[in-house]
Amino acid sequence: MADQQAVLEVKNLKKYFPVKEGILKRTKNHVKAVNDISFEVQEQETFALVGESGCGKSTTGRSILRIIEPSEGEVFFKGVNLLDYSKREFRKMRKDLQLIFQDPYSSLNPRMTVKKLLLEPLLTHGTTNKKEAEQKVVEIAERVGLSKEQINRHPHEFSGGQRQRISIARALILNPQLVILDEAVSALDVSIQAQILNLLIELQKDLKLTYIFISHDLNVVKHISDRVGVMYLGQMMELSNTEDLYSNPLHPYTQSLLSAIPSHDPSVKKERIILKGDVPDPANPPSGCPFHLRCPKAYEKCAMEKPAFIEKEQNHWVACHLYE
Repeated sequence: MADQQAVLEVKNLKKYFPVKEGILKRTKNHVKAVNDISFEVQEQETFALVGESGCGKSTTGRSILRIIEPSEGEVFFKGVNLLDYSKREFRKMRKDLQLIFQDPYSSLNPRMTVKKLLLEPLLTHGTTNKKEAEQKVVEIAERVGLSKEQINRHPHEFSGGQRQRISIARALILNPQLVILDEAVSALDVSIQAQILNLLIELQKDLKLTYIFISHDLNVVKHISDRVGVMYLGQMMELSNTEDLYSNPLHPYTQSLLSAIPSHDPSVKKERIILKGDVPDPANPPSGCPFHLRCPKAYEKCAMEKPAFIEKEQNHWVACHLYE
């Protein structure tokens, strides 16, 4: 990884949603869905974002692609700040940055055949003439495991796994460089998950793709990712390469998440770390460390001061007062 370059740099990204109250709908507060996070994604790597539901990982992905406009921060793609462009200008760049959703059925127009669904982005971006576009549709469909005959069907005629293959084909047909996968396999059966993950790994190698893989499933993340960022309440708690994170988690939150992974060996007994209480309200986050109300290792300083995000070990970052 040392000889690779960062294809994406996220700096101090924030996304606050206004909370409006009263007849006049005045803004009374803000939900801090993403609260000042920074990270880099190296060329041709898979960078995973993990955490509980509501931690801000999906909002991060959508803010990078400006599906949701960020409140603050910078997002550099190949050295260019994506937030400097108008929406119209940015639309031209979107072919290099694609998103694959959790539910392929809701993201595919049920009235269109697969052929039309795959043709649409090509013709919209004016990348080729119709004959060449139709040939490219057949090629990408076969690449993701669909036959030439199947592309004349509608989405409802396919299984969940096949529909996700259609979504992958639709995302890749414009030859993007960065693909964000938002819980892309979580709705699939385990056996189908494995097939789709293996397909994604194969496509990444062949097409030299870079992935941001958003998931709550730590078993899946371990299988596919090169590095992992752990989020809690809109903030980055820990960031490391996958091997180090799973073998030596530093943050108590990461330790708790990993302790919940079922062991494949019934003879191995794991100590489960049960967290107290619920995730705090992101509209009223706690002072100090956002995790201190649930942390089994919290002490007085944790409630008073927000910990710095420090490099405790080489390429292993953590935001925790225990390591300062």
